Amino acid sequence: MANQQSTVQLTTAQALVRFLAAQFIEIDGKRVRLCAGGFGIFGHGNVTCLGEALYEYREELPLFRGQNEQSMALAAVGYAKEKLRRRFMFATSSAGPGTTNMLTAAALAHTNRLPLLMLCGDAFVTRLPDPVLQQVEHFNNPSLSVNDAFKAVTRYWDRIVHPAQIVQSLPTALNTLLDPADCGPVFLGLPQDVQGWVWDYPVSLFEERTHTIRRQAPDSREISAAADAIGKAKKPLIIAGGGVQYSLAWEELKAFADSHNIPVAETIAGRANLVHGDPLNCGPLGVTGSNSANLLAGEADLIFAVGTRLQDFTTGSWTAFSPAATLVGLNVGRYDASKHLSIPVVGDAKLGLVAISKALKDYRAPKSWSVLARAETEKWDRYVDNNVSAVDAAGKNRPMSYAQVVGAVNDLCEPRDRIVAAAGGLPAEVTANWRTCTVGSVDVEFGYSCMGYEIAGAWGARMAQREDEPGNDTICFTGDGSYLMMNSDIYSSVLTGNKLIVVICDNGGFAVINKLQNNTGNTSFNNLIADCNIAVEPFAVDFAAHAASMGAHAETVHSIAEFRDAFARAKKADKTCVIAMQVDAFDGWTGEGHAWWEVGTPHRSNSADVTRAHKEQEAGRVRQRRGV
Repeated sequence: MANQQSTVQLTTAQALVRFLAAQFIEIDGKRVRLCAGGFGIFGHGNVTCLGEALYEYREELPLFRGQNEQSMALAAVGYAKEKLRRRFMFATSSAGPGTTNMLTAAALAHTNRLPLLMLCGDAFVTRLPDPVLQQVEHFNNPSLSVNDAFKAVTRYWDRIVHPAQIVQSLPTALNTLLDPADCGPVFLGLPQDVQGWVWDYPVSLFEERTHTIRRQAPDSREISAAADAIGKAKKPLIIAGGGVQYSLAWEELKAFADSHNIPVAETIAGRANLVHGDPLNCGPLGVTGSNSANLLAGEADLIFAVGTRLQDFTTGSWTAFSPAATLVGLNVGRYDASKHLSIPVVGDAKLGLVAISKALKDYRAPKSWSVLARAETEKWDRYVDNNVSAVDAAGKNRPMSYAQVVGAVNDLCEPRDRIVAAAGGLPAEVTANWRTCTVGSVDVEFGYSCMGYEIAGAWGARMAQREDEPGNDTICFTGDGSYLMMNSDIYSSVLTGNKLIVVICDNGGFAVINKLQNNTGNTSFNNLIADCNIAVEPFAVDFAAHAASMGAHAETVHSIAEFRDAFARAKKADKTCVIAMQVDAFDGWTGEGHAWWEVGTPHRSNSADVTRAHKEQEAGRVRQRRGV
């Protein structure tokens, strides 16, 4: 008779937490827990059972209480991104509104292929007390809850309806969080009664395990096809995306470019794949890009897209490239590698770059191509020099702009400081004007373009940064609109001792959308505060006073010179610092470097300006690539 399997009786919640605490990963020779802990706001749906289990493991899996469920999940995303997807954190909420608050963060993680574990309360499986507090009832489907809304924005979704279920669900969820191709958010619905039910779990489920991140080797036939196409190119261009960073393939990217004399353009997510000044770094590409990269993209006869999902801001809504250009896609995800009928190479970026380089042998792109790239990049550098300057050609002070603030921070920060930005005008201004000092040091969240990520994501990023580089700073750029939408993690950062430097650029509303509104012939309406439906004279928020009330050092500045002094003080400070200033809402934008971007415009209008703008917009699609 076979020996019976050794078991231990635990609640569902206890087993879940114990399993997470037993998972490890080795990073740079150091064995650490795969799950670094989590963020939680407790309510009746998670405090009594999951809260009890988390308390027992509060040392192994530290829990941080945020101020909003969305911002907690965004902080977890910021942590995972700084850790290059090699570690993750969870976010837990009660039920109902606490859970649905996390939908936006889940969508952001899904869009950007980032690991996020959500542990959310749910209604009772027995249905005996129904309808319970915060339950949304569906008369034709009593098994449906608001948690089902997450199915559209998660890579793995499960509702735990029996304690035994997690024996299968937890390892599968973990594999999703770790898989390079399928990486994304995991949602586990935890009914309130099931959390507390017990089961005899196999002890082996809780044995410590050290994980590795899979490196998928590309198929030799795909390598050969890619090398054959690249080897015939006279004007090849590499587009380097965020996947280069998650593969830790910076050195391989540079070696590939150097060996084959191929210029490199960066996507928004791939910003900081090469340092500024690298001879083959021709700048950021696309709608928020540079004249240099966009010119080369338009002339290239081959586009080698590495680790990018080819978002519209990268491709200029597929007008940035010649319709005749050949596309080669190296990506760990099949879906991304084969977009627009690319020659796909499905596999890890690090391994793929090495293999394709080997297959190319001594191929080098013509010198005239790299000479053109260098000349255009130098032109762009001169433009940025002028764009970030606080004075004009005559030496007179200019109105403060995003670009000037970005340039000042660039001058004063340390090479390994972490830069975080998200929605609004700042992603464009940071992407176009930032000069990378160290690879992997920039996080511009523009995959989901999520207002509110800035401070919350920076809080999570700072937690990760402190583990590896405690002497450096996390610097967050945010506009007034994003700040007003979600700012409470300034308080969280002070409480937890995770210092941030938050730079608030106040342009009086949603100025970048006002710019889009005006550029399409429309009258300013409902974007700038002054153009909204208001009952009093518009007034500026005292952001410094508000931030100070949450425990931060805070000040308002009125010139770039004052900003530089304030930033120097912030660098020396021992806790979160906020620097606020008003910037130009109309003329302070980076005016060069933009590719065409498709937005819907009215095909008819009573406004002559709107009609004119529509015709101009439609004229831009003449180069639009149509999927082939």
